[in-house]
Amino acid sequence: MIRRLRRASIFAAVAAIAVLAPALDTAAAVPFFAVAGAAFFGVRDGEWFETLALPGDREAERLYGLVSFALAGAGLALFASLPRAPLPYEAFAAATLAVGVGRLGRTVVSRRTTDEFPLVAGYVVAGTAAALVGQAGVRLQTGAPVDGATVPLLVFLAAAAALTAALVRSLVFSRDAHITTILVAFVTWGFLALEPTVGVALILVALPVTGALGYVSFAIGTASVAGMLTGVVSALLAAVLGGVGWFATLMAFYAIGGLASKYRFDEKAARGVAQENEGARGTGNVLANSAVALAAVVGYAAAPHLAVPAAPLGFAFAGATATAMADTLSSEIGGLFDGPRLVTTLRRVEPGTDGAITWQGELAGLAGALLVGLLAAAGAPVLDPVTPGGVAAGGAVVAAGVAGMTVDSLLGALIEGDRIGNQTVNFLATLAGAAVAVALWGVA
Repeated sequence: MIRRLRRASIFAAVAAIAVLAPALDTAAAVPFFAVAGAAFFGVRDGEWFETLALPGDREAERLYGLVSFALAGAGLALFASLPRAPLPYEAFAAATLAVGVGRLGRTVVSRRTTDEFPLVAGYVVAGTAAALVGQAGVRLQTGAPVDGATVPLLVFLAAAAALTAALVRSLVFSRDAHITTILVAFVTWGFLALEPTVGVALILVALPVTGALGYVSFAIGTASVAGMLTGVVSALLAAVLGGVGWFATLMAFYAIGGLASKYRFDEKAARGVAQENEGARGTGNVLANSAVALAAVVGYAAAPHLAVPAAPLGFAFAGATATAMADTLSSEIGGLFDGPRLVTTLRRVEPGTDGAITWQGELAGLAGALLVGLLAAAGAPVLDPVTPGGVAAGGAVVAAGVAGMTVDSLLGALIEGDRIGNQTVNFLATLAGAAVAVALWGVA
């Protein structure tokens, strides 16, 4: 354990070099290259090698893990220090520190527990704190302000970097810190380019609420660790890039959809219609239902920069989410009833047959679409509507949700199975729901 702590501390120290990038300017990559060279050529055995070696390094007799991490830092430093470089120093520092110090936070927590949620929490908390300090350090060197107006944005970027790093880490081998660093740097750069407006109140609400709901989803078994992180990142983006209404709409789907998957789970399992992995949704499942909505959120935030109308993107978001909610409730509730019929022929089929529907499931799906339509179109002092237009806008969202749910059933009956899987069908259905919502907005 002491060796693991020392190793993580070295990675964190290497990551901290990124804070010096503005001062080093064109030489910002030199310290990273020096670390990579020393690790590759100078440490081949002995105590330092045993301390710094990651799984697989001992067989190769090279510190490839540390070398790769340092080279990733060097490459990003070169990219950030070029004349008119597109990669901001803030993104470079946030990504490198989120990964390096996040790793240290996870290692510290592992001395007390092996439970996955505390380990992930240690990674995210330490990574967020380090990324925030790193961004502040960079801005102080470049003369950019660090004040009450900018700190909420820096906190959002730091949290987004750490959460993204934890998510990528959960999807690839833990030794691939170099891949994680590069991906997080470009994600953070993208968020910076969108220039989101982030207030103190939004940060004080969005971060605790998304974190708490993420924990609950993991604790009750409605999401795996990767699925939980995907949901938390998605909800945070909806809150910051969209607004309170977007956040409430998406969280309603995550919460109700997750609970529906656990509802009478043993009975559904006995009937062969239960969600796989004991009802815990992973990253693939979350993204299959949310990717279109998330693309709409990002598009909505980018609309002012691209001089395109933002309203249709709100309808796309709401239509995709209504479809996901309707389809999930239709499947999870409808699967509990006998006498399902194939949507294409209406002949009776066995429960669990792709494309099978029940009237109870269709009714549950309609109720889900109605809820999303209400949340998306409702307006209140603290809840800006996702789809302005009152009852007509809400009706368009409901119709889109029902249409998308029907497309899901049709695709299930016609092509799901050997050709494409359930996650692809879910994605195509949400895409159809988004398209219907935008079309109805255009007609209106």
